[in-house]
Amino acid sequence: MAGGDEAAKAPRRRSGRPRGETRTREDIMAAARGEFQERGFDKATIRGIAAAAGVDPALVHHYYGSKQDLFVAVMELPPEIPNLVRNAIAGDPDTAGERLARFFFGVWDRPNTISPFLTLLRSAVTNEQAAAMLREFITDMMVGPVTEQVAIDHAPIRAPLAASQMVGIAMLRYVIGIEPMKSASVDQLVAIAAPTLQHYLRGPLPDSAVSRGETAGSQAAPR
Repeated sequence: MAGGDEAAKAPRRRSGRPRGETRTREDIMAAARGEFQERGFDKATIRGIAAAAGVDPALVHHYYGSKQDLFVAVMELPPEIPNLVRNAIAGDPDTAGERLARFFFGVWDRPNTISPFLTLLRSAVTNEQAAAMLREFITDMMVGPVTEQVAIDHAPIRAPLAASQMVGIAMLRYVIGIEPMKSASVDQLVAIAAPTLQHYLRGPLPDSAVSRGETAGSQAAPR
């Protein structure tokens, strides 16, 4: 009987194979992606991420440090994006706007690639770390390649204008969910956005607006 009592008091082990360090890290990362995407940076918590991953919150801190460190790890964006943008808009400059729109919305409509971008958009509104990462993404991965490939003049203002068009539609479609943007097909989005993008990239711009925009940009740039 004593042996039976000892067995009854012994802690139960979970059935199945232990997860191990690699799987635990992957589970935490997957849970963090989901929490950040759904709640944004400010509302997501280490405790909530740990619960979603099925681990103790201490393990989240052990593997990734602070919530900000975990957010940076989750938001690691594919380094090949600038080259993909360059390849997408290479060709006839008179149709660059259409190619850029098709590439951009085509990428965003893929379930396996949209998650980090949604997280950035949702979190950038309330968190400076996310806002800085979104600015870096737009500047280094979108504005730079577009400027190199397409802009005929006034590049400092043309590429950000094009980026504002695409990011604005993405916010309405994927984050806020405003119709008809939410349910439009990629072809419909391209038809809507391409003419404006083409104008921003290659069309005439008012001299006064261009001068003010470029002056403001040069003043804001670090020396």
